[in-house]
Amino acid sequence: MRTTALGRSTTVTSELSLGAAPLGNLFHAVTDEEAAAAVEAAWANGVRTFDTAPHYGLGLSERRLGQALRSKPRGQYTLSTKVGRLLRPRDEQGDDLANGFAVPATHERAWDFSAHGVRASLEESLTRLGLDRVDILYLHDPHDHERAAFDSAYPELERMRAEGLVGAIGVGMNQTRMLERFVRDTDIDVVLLAGRYSLLDHSGLTSLLPQAARRGVSVVIGGVFNSGLLADPRPGATFDYAPASQDLLDRALAIKALCETFDVPLRAAALQFALGHPAVASVLVGARTVAEVEDAARMIHHPIPADMWLALRCQGLLPSNAPLPALDPGVSP
Repeated sequence: MRTTALGRSTTVTSELSLGAAPLGNLFHAVTDEEAAAAVEAAWANGVRTFDTAPHYGLGLSERRLGQALRSKPRGQYTLSTKVGRLLRPRDEQGDDLANGFAVPATHERAWDFSAHGVRASLEESLTRLGLDRVDILYLHDPHDHERAAFDSAYPELERMRAEGLVGAIGVGMNQTRMLERFVRDTDIDVVLLAGRYSLLDHSGLTSLLPQAARRGVSVVIGGVFNSGLLADPRPGATFDYAPASQDLLDRALAIKALCETFDVPLRAAALQFALGHPAVASVLVGARTVAEVEDAARMIHHPIPADMWLALRCQGLLPSNAPLPALDPGVSP
């Protein structure tokens, strides 16, 4: 599987990355054995980049991912985790379903983008992962903590990168405005953009992706299926975890129908579209089962003729300035 260096760092990523939120029991539980099998399937299919966070199942995702990768050569994979939420024990018992995870609510999340909080979060993550360093460290969703993220958290990321605790530093969010500021005003290596560059949502193309390409900052794209609509467009399908509007459903169905005339699954088009932009280094896909992992690996390599991308553009289903895989290599709008 193709690999790319992130920004100006020596850290590399495979073009397909495994998102481990589902391994933290996102929405419903999986067993330890199922989680380990999903990671093993990803490895067997050439995936070498794995993403997790303390938020995912109150540390369960980190523990499972660390255990699953323990037998793999440390120099042969790239692992990312995130900071910004500290996990603190709580006395009151219950479940964490309000936050989306089917785990006991043994801890609570405390937002903390201070320098101390960022370093403490990484140290706790390293313990859960069973590692002495991570390859990529992201600030996680600093939407309501912009000042602390820039004044305190980001400088601490730089210090930890200089110390060798992390290889590359970045920010992960589902919005573009603050990511644009990070790309413009800091020395980050990578941004993780969730849901804002897909076959249906092109907002990342307006400014963030061109700016990242000019500045030499890599982009990892998450949420290419927009939480389900682009995996299986049908009435009741979700877009950004809410029921999709009729307009979005109609557009998804139109894209699917055109893809089918070229014998291309919609899932393949959704995965490969994001990789067409020269700033994009990897597509991050969450998976909980061997079947889901193997499907993503097949789809990212499924042959797609240039004529299909041209047809999508000509029918107004893709922006005229969106770089298209196998058609506009290296072109930045």
